[in-house]
Amino acid sequence: MGLSMEKDYFDYFTQNRKEFQESLLNEAKNVRGKIEEILLIGNIDLLANAHKLVMYTIQGKDSELVEFARVEGVSWASHSLTLAFKLEWVQAIRRTIWRYLHEFNKSNHIGLEPEDFFNTERQINDRIDKFLNELFLSYSEYKDKLIESQKALVENLSVPIIPITSTVCVLPLIGDIDTCRTDTIEEKVLLEISRLAIGTLVIDLSGIVHIEVEVIEHLMRVTEGAKMMGCECIITGLRPEIVRKITKVGLTFVSKAQTKATLQQALEDYLR
Repeated sequence: MGLSMEKDYFDYFTQNRKEFQESLLNEAKNVRGKIEEILLIGNIDLLANAHKLVMYTIQGKDSELVEFARVEGVSWASHSLTLAFKLEWVQAIRRTIWRYLHEFNKSNHIGLEPEDFFNTERQINDRIDKFLNELFLSYSEYKDKLIESQKALVENLSVPIIPITSTVCVLPLIGDIDTCRTDTIEEKVLLEISRLAIGTLVIDLSGIVHIEVEVIEHLMRVTEGAKMMGCECIITGLRPEIVRKITKVGLTFVSKAQTKATLQQALEDYLR
C-alpha cells in the first residue's frame, strides 16, 4: 500500500530527482567520492538505485522492494563491497527522504494530523528497514555459500587422488594432517574407490612433516576400509621420525598395506 499522498509525493520526487541526488550526496559525504569506483567495480549505479528505493518506498511496492534488496545483496557480496558502506548510504537516503517530505508539506502548507504523520512514518521506515534486512540476509547467504564452496574446493585440493592407470591412483599428502583432515581423507578415499573402481591406491607420505599418533591410527583405518572395498593400499615415503613414532607405540602398517621407500619404487611395478 502506498502513502496517503502517494501521487503527490511521487511527482515531487520525480521532478526534483537531480536536486534530491545532490542533497543525498551532501548527506553521505563519504559516498560521493566512491560513486564512479563502485560503478566501475560492480556496475552498481548508486544514484539510480537510490531513486528506485525511494519510488518503491513511496508507492508501497513491497514485493519489488524485497526482490530489489536481494539482488543488491548478491551484487554487493559478489564484489566484496562492505555492508557498513551500504548501511551509511541507505541511512542517508532515509534522512533525505524525510527532509524532502518536510519541505514538500511546508511549501504546500500541508499540516498532517498526528495519526496521518505516524502512519506515514511507520510505512516509510518499515519499508527501508525491510530493504536493509533483506539485503543483509541476501548478502550473508551469498557469502556463506561462497565460503562453503571455497571450503569444499580446499578440501578437495587437500586430498588429490590422481589416476595413473585405469585401476591405479596416487594420493600424495602434503603438510600437517590433523584429525579433521583425516576425516576428509577417509570420506574422499572411500568415495573415489567406489566411483573410480580403484584397485590400487598409493598413499605417499613423503610430504608430511608432522603427524600425531591419533592421525596414524586413523590412516590405518582408512587403509583397512579401502581393503574391505577390494582396494590394495601401498604406503610410500615414510620419514624416519614418523616410523619411530609408529613403532614406539606398537603400531604397524604391515598387516593393512604394503610399504615402499619411495613413490617412484611403488609406481615402477605399474608403469613398466
